Amino acid sequence: MELNKVTPRVYVAATRQDDGKTTCCLGLYAALKKRFPRIGYIKPVGQRFVEVAGKKVDEDSVLVSDTYDVNLPIEAMSPIAVDRMFTRNYLQAENLSQMQETIISAFNRVAWEHDFVIIEGTGHAGVGSVIDLSNARVAQLLGSKVIIVTTGGVGRPVDEVSLNLALFEKQGVEVIGVVLNKVLPSKSEALLPWAERAFAKMKLPILGVIPDLSELRRPILAQVARELGGEFLSGESFKRRRVRSIAIGAMTAARIKEQLGAGSLLITPGDREDLLLAVLEHQPKRATDSKLAGILLTDGLRPQPGLVRMMNDKGVPSVAVAADSYTVTSRIDRMTVKTDPGDEEKIKVIQKTVADHLDVSLILKKIGAEKPAAEGRR
Repeated sequence: MELNKVTPRVYVAATRQDDGKTTCCLGLYAALKKRFPRIGYIKPVGQRFVEVAGKKVDEDSVLVSDTYDVNLPIEAMSPIAVDRMFTRNYLQAENLSQMQETIISAFNRVAWEHDFVIIEGTGHAGVGSVIDLSNARVAQLLGSKVIIVTTGGVGRPVDEVSLNLALFEKQGVEVIGVVLNKVLPSKSEALLPWAERAFAKMKLPILGVIPDLSELRRPILAQVARELGGEFLSGESFKRRRVRSIAIGAMTAARIKEQLGAGSLLITPGDREDLLLAVLEHQPKRATDSKLAGILLTDGLRPQPGLVRMMNDKGVPSVAVAADSYTVTSRIDRMTVKTDPGDEEKIKVIQKTVADHLDVSLILKKIGAEKPAAEGRR
């Protein structure tokens, strides 16, 4: 199958998983919408998937599709989802040509009648090599130039970009620059000249320096419940409340008010009904006025049904989990906070932050796409 070579495109890669590719893609999409009427998006190979209408599709494709109401079939935006048995099946079948055709066909569908296509990679440049579809190989297959997203700093980011750059160059793919993500705002000004000097040795400009924002690392209650395999007992309609602090239920009921503020998540065994009653005592009369993020009830213990009903009436979400309080707290502290579809508050922060700190004009200049190409929409 012949590849569409007309529609402008850029491949967003990274030095490691969770360096911020999806964040950059979300922000870049919004920024490009100001210059191009119609933007396409594709994640050719995905490792974290969800089921949509019985099909396995990458969760980031769902996020972009829901956020921007992308008028594309979801299977075109996520042609290959690598599940647990995918690698073993591939090594037995060796159906590389078929997978390549699938990716090219999906890209052509995404590029059809669009002015620009964002291609999101998965992990570092070598991820996917076991199925002969590394990020570098996919970028080459789709004829795309590449942006590498890495984390803030100089030493480690330069070392990791160097490794990734070598693999892209081996495939004949041009890397047009790097984006430094998660940079501490207090260190950004001092870091930039040294980072520019270091990357200049590789002839790579810095296309953006995106600050590390604590807001982007704060999960919503639904994400915490999903991470812990929890079950909502009350207040599930408030599952999008953001967790801004954690309070461990090791205090007396008389002191509970001192520990809880807006966005607090109380973690306590499910049989500490004295604490639960004290929490309810300080809640506003209207359920929608409650600012408490929620309560995690640990140790597989559940309060009496009457108390659960009271929490529901007061607009206090509660989630029952099997693990103990220490384990739960540790897992929350270590969890990777992805952006959920529908998390409008966080998405707005991402869009503004990326727009303010990413040099979109330089990116378009590097790929020769400063103006929409009418031919690309056919």
